[in-house]
Order: sequence, then C-alpha cells, then structure tokens
Amino acid sequence: MTIAPTPTETAGTPTAPRVALVTGATGGIGRATALRLARDGMAVAVHYAGRRAAAEQLAEEITTAGGRALAVGGDIADEKAMHALFDEVEGVFGGIDVVVNTAGAMILAPVAELDLDALDRMHRTNIRGTFVVSQQAARRLRRGGALVNFSTTVTRTGFPAYGAYVASKAAVEALTPVLARELRGRDVTVNTVAPGPTATPLFLDGKDEEAIARLTAAAPLERLGRPEDIAETVAFLAGPARWVNGQTLFANGGLA
Repeated sequence: MTIAPTPTETAGTPTAPRVALVTGATGGIGRATALRLARDGMAVAVHYAGRRAAAEQLAEEITTAGGRALAVGGDIADEKAMHALFDEVEGVFGGIDVVVNTAGAMILAPVAELDLDALDRMHRTNIRGTFVVSQQAARRLRRGGALVNFSTTVTRTGFPAYGAYVASKAAVEALTPVLARELRGRDVTVNTVAPGPTATPLFLDGKDEEAIARLTAAAPLERLGRPEDIAETVAFLAGPARWVNGQTLFANGGLA
C-alpha cells in the first residue's frame, strides 16, 4: 500500500481532491486511466487481481509525481471482497467519487468450438464482476460522482470468434441505462466506454501480424487506438461530461 501525504492547503482552504477507483489498473487501459485521472488531481485507488507488484509500482509512480494513490486487491466478482475493498478506499481517502471498471477477460473462439468452462470464467468477470462493482458504486458514490464500465466496439462489428466475449459486453451495455435511471436524484452518472482495436497486451495476444495490420487499417484514422486515447474518453466521462448519462460511448477512431 502506497499513500502520499495529505494535499497541502491553498489560500487557507484544505484541498479535497476527488477520489477514483480504477479496477484492472495493471492492464493497458486501466494503467493509462489511473495515470490520467491522477493528472486531473484525483486520488486514485489502483486495483489489481493478481499483479500486486505492478499495482504497487503504479501507485508509487503516481505518488512520486505528487499525487495520492493506494494499491488495493481483490476478485471483482466476489461481493465480500469488493465490499471490503470499497471500505478500504473510503477509509483511506474519505469517500469515492469515480469508479472506472476496466477489469475484464477476453477468450476468443467460434461459438461451435468454445469451451463452456472458458465461457463461465469470462462471464464471471465481465458480467458478474461488472455487476458487483456497479452495485457497490451505486451504493457509495458521492454526489457528482461517475461510474464508467467497459464494453467493446465488437458489439457492432461482429467479428468472428468474438461471440461469447461480445455477449458478455452487450450485457454491460444493457445494464448502463437501467442503472442510470435507478440513480435518479443522486447526481451520479453511469456510462460505458466501448473501445475499438487498442494496442494493449490483452488485444495483441494471439494475433499474427496480418490480423493486426488488417485491424490497424480498418478505422478511418488508420491506426490502432492507444490506451491513452481511451483514458481521455474516461477522463471526459469522469469529469466534465455531467450531461452524458446512461450512454455507451464508442471510442474507436470511426471504425463503426
């Protein structure tokens, strides 16, 4: 656990930075998001499932740059673990204003060939995990808060072998407007980001050069997305985008 000193006072008034929890923060998009929100002045809880050292290193990077950060671990699909994790973040930082749920799993295979145990593992993370984190966020986010979950542009493009993954992410998209309406009167926004092909280890794993080249050329901007591109979208939804609510925002360079 790494925590920077309490922010200094400005003009006699203590600063009270907003607090963000980023799940899956050791992944490409999660890491970029944690760094981006820290640059916006937020205190950041850096979540990990198994890569504790990577999370602690990221928290240290944020604190070295003058921010505040905390490494926290747990299975996002385990409601008791997430309850304890939210308690820990609130205990250290005083509350939570932003929850960004980038944690996810992707297993690709044609529908006819996918192992059903793999289906269950993926859906446990992508559906149950998203639901558990969203449930805690719905109970705890302070006024002016934001929940940002993650889907994928493949819900539109329908690439072969993505059937089970897309099914899990379409569930996240369906949850988004429902939860936004359930939080009426709370001044809390609920949105989902659906990235296109983005150069992260999760995306690049198992793809040959031909497949990567094809996907690179698919978008009108003719490049893969960068984790920082997606982090900018999250920062928009977590900060100034108070009139965007209940939406799935496709960040894909114009792919679909």
